[in-house]
Amino acid sequence: MSKVTAEEQRILDEVERGFDEEVAFLQDLVRCPSVRGAEHTVQDYVFNALSRRGYDMDRWRVTEEDIKDHPGFSPIAVSYENAWVVVGTHRPKSTKGRSLIMNAHIDVVPPGPTDMWTHPPYDPVIRDGWMYGRGACDMKAGLAANIFALDAIKRAGFEPAATIHVQSVPEEESTGNGTLATSVRGYRADAAICPEPTRGQLTRANVGVVWFSVRVYGRPAHAREMQAGLNAIDAAYQVIAALRVLEEQLNVEAAQHPLFKELVHPINLNIGQIEGGDWNSTVPASCTVHCRLSMLPGTPASELKRRIEQTISDFSRRTPGSGNTPPVIKWTGFSCEGFVLEPGSDAEKTLAAAHEAIHGSPLQEQVMPAYLDARVTILYDKIPTLVYGPGGRNIHSIDEAVELATIKQATKSIALFTARWCGLAPLKSA
Repeated sequence: MSKVTAEEQRILDEVERGFDEEVAFLQDLVRCPSVRGAEHTVQDYVFNALSRRGYDMDRWRVTEEDIKDHPGFSPIAVSYENAWVVVGTHRPKSTKGRSLIMNAHIDVVPPGPTDMWTHPPYDPVIRDGWMYGRGACDMKAGLAANIFALDAIKRAGFEPAATIHVQSVPEEESTGNGTLATSVRGYRADAAICPEPTRGQLTRANVGVVWFSVRVYGRPAHAREMQAGLNAIDAAYQVIAALRVLEEQLNVEAAQHPLFKELVHPINLNIGQIEGGDWNSTVPASCTVHCRLSMLPGTPASELKRRIEQTISDFSRRTPGSGNTPPVIKWTGFSCEGFVLEPGSDAEKTLAAAHEAIHGSPLQEQVMPAYLDARVTILYDKIPTLVYGPGGRNIHSIDEAVELATIKQATKSIALFTARWCGLAPLKSA
């Protein structure tokens, strides 16, 4: 089992002493309803918090012009007026260790029907060791862990002996363009850590994701003679069925992948929204289905798009009447490939030792059938990126919650990892 030094134990003790403050900080983050298009308020809070800590601050708004030529760019379908990125940088007086990016996203998904929540979704109630609230788990707890891990190092009388970039980004839930913007701006490091809610496991791989919509056309008619028309909503259900066949084909292929073969149905097609028609007694002329489909790492987004297009084209050819006005596909949001974190890096070994010192057991790994911003730093910047953080439940669902004990453990592991990866220098000599 990895042992800690007296200096490291001081840091871990400071995590304990500062944990009530960390929990209060997380509650403040949750109270900011940072859904897409409204991220600026919480980013102001984060900017001020990092500024008070003495970091060199950088803040800018994500723009399509800045990132559209990057191969990892995802199409933008909404205003980015409030899509602000915040980075606080620690620069030591003398650099001796290895640099680090600490990345976390502050955007959250919509809460859904608020009357289904036990408590209001932005009221961070603590009950039985859990904090409830939209974004508490995914992933504002991770941002708090990053910040308070560094606080503990400072309170223990040290500073990291290398440059650290603390990143707070938007758009993880929609495109990944927030973290992409940090890459385009030039942020690099010897390693990165992203404390998504993994319950103390290291993420070895994740899937890629494509968002798209299919607009299906029919032929309007009065309901009394609806056989003379073509119901676009009925046709949309047939399109969904065709896409389900593609989904199953992708899962057959996933069963052969060395990292994903143990997962049941890792490739998922989600029908997120459907809208069509304009009158109860009129056969609807059009219907739009909004979809999310994932793909195995190593599959280019362009290849999945080709297969989606082929599926829709085949449907159109074999469905009577649909060829008059073929379905139209629109790519919106995610167009992102998955990643594999290659084993054996020094960063992974350092985290594994830190984890074992805190948990008393070896670091376990998992694969994630969902999108993660680590794809930017791994695929494009070639930075070993450790997706590792606290644990929770009901992510993207009603009564989302994070377990407080796992936040404390993650903060300790991140603090110990940072001390060993970046090195330590006495604060008084800085």
